[in-house]
Amino acid sequence: MTSPEPDSNTKLTLLRQMLRIRHFENKIAELYPEQEIRTPVHLCVGQEAIAAGVCAHLRHPDLIFSTHRNHGHCLAKGMDIKKMLAEFYSKKTGCCGGNGGSMHPCDPEHGILGTSAIVGGGIPMAVGAAWAEQMRGKDNIAVTFFGDGATEEGTFHESLNFAALKNIPVIFICENNLYATASPITHRQPAAGSIAAKAKGYGLPGLSIDGNDVTAVYRATAEAVNRARQGAGPTLIEALTFRWFAHVGPVDDTESGHRSAAELASWKERCPIQRFRKYLLSEELLKMTDEERWYKDFDRDFAEALLFAKESEPPGEALLTTHVFA
Repeated sequence: MTSPEPDSNTKLTLLRQMLRIRHFENKIAELYPEQEIRTPVHLCVGQEAIAAGVCAHLRHPDLIFSTHRNHGHCLAKGMDIKKMLAEFYSKKTGCCGGNGGSMHPCDPEHGILGTSAIVGGGIPMAVGAAWAEQMRGKDNIAVTFFGDGATEEGTFHESLNFAALKNIPVIFICENNLYATASPITHRQPAAGSIAAKAKGYGLPGLSIDGNDVTAVYRATAEAVNRARQGAGPTLIEALTFRWFAHVGPVDDTESGHRSAAELASWKERCPIQRFRKYLLSEELLKMTDEERWYKDFDRDFAEALLFAKESEPPGEALLTTHVFA
């Protein structure tokens, strides 16, 4: 099957979504030193094309499961920015009532059933959720996002095996940013050749794509979604990308020697937003007035959400004994 190419309106929507995610993440990076956000933040600057390209194909009832680096996925799936930011500030009005923070937002209304900081923790949950949809006779699908480090966990292999066995409508999206915290992938798993190649052992398609090319992400996801909805089973997509900030926090980890400045600089030259923006300008699809209008919207929405988050009431002492076993 020929992969569909996004039309002109979709291309503009993809760029807007990427810009919106980066705007949000950069604002969080600016605010974090104030120390009013008391939860760790794992920023996805540099990886925006994956969230935008994947979620562009998802319907409202489709489900996603994410990781500690979840902000882009949540925004792309439709989470309310006010509830999201209030959660970061640990307020009662947050999407999880202040329980989840940056690493664990949840929004069932928009199909975001869980974000887990446990490496590989969301993978089996996505398989189970997609299986439930299958047993209900619905054509809804589930997508699980995870990093390259998660492919070294047993849950990854068990989930691929079970999903293939039961023909479950789930899509496995590996955001391979080449590092598990500070451990490069070349020191951890050189034998397989690629993460996508691991799918072959379980009898399901495995694709390795440029995760900084939003159209490549869009096309690969279109095939995977179509396959899942038609009952043809799961797909593993490995999207190669690179995060610009350190593993956690708005800091530069090249100064600590975790990654080299030259490597980071080379990936910044492959910025998913600037690449796509230049293409849209060359095709005369993008106007400067478009971006000006978008940024006004981003600034307004974020300012309103920040005011809402800061002025919201914090949880009371009763939260300590709510939703706990004993």
